[in-house]
Amino acid sequence: MEITEPAPGTGSRSPAARELHALFDAQWADNMQRYPEWATYLGDNRYGDRLGDASAQAEADGYALMRRLLAQARALDQTTLNAKDRTSRQLFIHGLEESLSLQPLVGYRRMSIGALGGFHTDFADLLRASPVQNPAQAEQMLARMAAYPRRVDQELVRLREGQALGWVPPRSVIERVLAALDAQIAAEGEKSPYFQPYTRLGSDIPADHHDALRQRALQSIEAQVLPAQRRLRDFVAGEYAAAAPATGGMASYPDGAAVYAAVVRMQTTTDLSARLIHDVGLREVARLRIEIDRVIKDMAWAGDFRSFVSYLNTDPKFFYTSGEALLAGYRDIGKKLDAELPRLFAELPRMTWGVRAMPIHDGPDAAENYSGPTLDGTRPGWFNANAVGYKTRPKWVMETLTAHEAVPGHHLQVARAMELGELPKFRRSGGYGAYVEGWALYAETLGFQLGLYKDPASRFGHLQWQMVRATRLVVDTGIHEQAWPRQRAIDYMVENTGLDAGMVASEVDRYTSWPGQALGYMIGQLKILELRDRASGQLGEHFDIRRFHMTVLDQGPVPLWVLERQVDDWVADEAKRR
Repeated sequence: MEITEPAPGTGSRSPAARELHALFDAQWADNMQRYPEWATYLGDNRYGDRLGDASAQAEADGYALMRRLLAQARALDQTTLNAKDRTSRQLFIHGLEESLSLQPLVGYRRMSIGALGGFHTDFADLLRASPVQNPAQAEQMLARMAAYPRRVDQELVRLREGQALGWVPPRSVIERVLAALDAQIAAEGEKSPYFQPYTRLGSDIPADHHDALRQRALQSIEAQVLPAQRRLRDFVAGEYAAAAPATGGMASYPDGAAVYAAVVRMQTTTDLSARLIHDVGLREVARLRIEIDRVIKDMAWAGDFRSFVSYLNTDPKFFYTSGEALLAGYRDIGKKLDAELPRLFAELPRMTWGVRAMPIHDGPDAAENYSGPTLDGTRPGWFNANAVGYKTRPKWVMETLTAHEAVPGHHLQVARAMELGELPKFRRSGGYGAYVEGWALYAETLGFQLGLYKDPASRFGHLQWQMVRATRLVVDTGIHEQAWPRQRAIDYMVENTGLDAGMVASEVDRYTSWPGQALGYMIGQLKILELRDRASGQLGEHFDIRRFHMTVLDQGPVPLWVLERQVDDWVADEAKRR
């Protein structure tokens, strides 16, 4: 279904504004065709029968279009644009410049498989998100399966190109990639993750057609998808693994230090250096440790931190006995939070959210995460919980995780952005890690005002995951800027967070294969807290937390420097209203 909605105020736009929005629309239309997988996630199913073209020519064409759009946007006269359009133009230019700055970094861009996922898991994830409500959509899935072998062959070319340039993930990451591939390949028949769409065929498909469609899907999986995945697995396990370095720090790759500096700027949307971010992390770790020690004292624990964490992680009363019970526990927390949100937010999104189990092939160590809704609201947001890992998911950590992944964290922010119909689609559906993850981490702290963390164990759970994000600042920069060995990073996180060593190893491999991404969480949170304190200090008794939160949310995801400007403008307007 094509997403078409009238742009508010279109008829009253100036010629420059109409030209600007034509550029937005041109890029959006091209992106939907060029990246049909992304279109599916957003609810645009016009291209649901195909996969993106990853050939060298297609990539060159994409960069050429970016350069044309950038030149046009820069040349546009912005004097007649309103404030929203000026910001949109600025963000449009910023996004194009950032994408083009990555073009020369071919080796880095070719590392498309990682510990957190990547090309090797993308197809199963895509099918899970794809609609199968009617016969046409069911046929689209079959067409995508038929297209998958070609897409794998294209990715093998890209991976080999990266390998030739000296860019291969480290061995620890390769091992996780192979484990994920093996889990997908080993799942047979209707248990295959690629069969998942055909377990939920819609009511618009006649019941007597279901069996035939499922048989065709099973045949396509066996004849097309699995042979392609096996080729990918053989390559990764063979020549790619043989070329894998022992360590994955950016400093060890060709021009890796410059690459890391670039991704730090992009992921944090700041000019902070890696060394300064490392120091911020050390400061936050020390601060949080003091708060954790208070919780240990409140629980009258006589032992040290390690024994306290061991108690919280081994006493059966802190754990559910099944994955289904874990999911029910998350849902109960979500209901409690939903009821309290009006206390802190003047408006709430209409789009709904739910809790579901993560795919089994993600493994018991995979971290909980969030999948956003479609722009048209036909698919809800999902908090993906690790039900298979219920034995290592204590009850006392669940409140802060729900606040982060669902409400008032990712779902509230993402759904609100998607419903801002006066903004162009690229602003409603995009994201800046420091803003998106910074908001979610900030949202965890709002749990105190929303009825969470009433018992000391849950307060520890909240502080533990704040500590995880603080240690990320230290570990990510330690690995990539200071050449920390993997084990040093694991030991540092285990010592300061008390997390299970297996989960920490998974996290460290994630930071290694996705450099800089982990930095946005706490850098973004600290900026939002700074802006809130500044606004509260300037407005005094006139400060309204509900209106502050809408100011942060109601321009969609933005770089932190834009967010700061927005809040400063709001404070000035609020002062005039006194």
